[in-house]
Amino acid sequence: MRRATRADLPAIDRLFRRSFCDTFAHLYAPEDLDSFLAGFTAEAWQEEFDDPRYAFLVAEADGAIIGYTKLGPPSIPVESQRPLIELRQIYFDHAWLGRGLSRPMMDWAIDEGRRRGAEEIYLTVFTDNDRARALYRRYGFTDVGPYKFMVGNHADEDIIMRLDL
Repeated sequence: MRRATRADLPAIDRLFRRSFCDTFAHLYAPEDLDSFLAGFTAEAWQEEFDDPRYAFLVAEADGAIIGYTKLGPPSIPVESQRPLIELRQIYFDHAWLGRGLSRPMMDWAIDEGRRRGAEEIYLTVFTDNDRARALYRRYGFTDVGPYKFMVGNHADEDIIMRLDL
C-alpha cells in the first residue's frame, strides 16, 4: 500500500468503474448508470487529487492497482461543531475481496483523518451492502440516518455512518 500519485489516476478510475459496476450495475437503468459514471472524468479525478483536502491510498499487486481509498471534505448533509472528514470511496478489485485489504485501508483512513485534525469521520454505505456495513461496525462506526445516494435519477437507500476519532 502506498499513497497514490497523479500517474495512478487512470488506473483508479478504471478500478472504480469496474468495481462499482460489478457490484451495483444490476440495480440501475443504463441511462442512470451512464449519467452517474459520466461525472467521473479525468479532470474531476485530477481536481480532487490536486486539492489538499483529499487523500488517496492505493493497494498494489504485481504492479497493478487492486484497491484504493479516498478521503475528502464532507459531501453529505451532516452537521457538526467538530472538524470532520468523509471516507468518500473504498473500492477493491473483486478478485481481491476477502483477502485482508480492507483492514489496512480502513486503518490508514482513520489514521489519516486524525493526522489531518478530524475528530469525526463519516461515510455512506448502501443499505444492502452487508459486507461493508459489517466492516464499518467492527471499526465502531454507528448509523446516523438515511441518505439518498443518487445514481442518475435513481435514489439508492444509503446509510450515513459516523466514527469519533
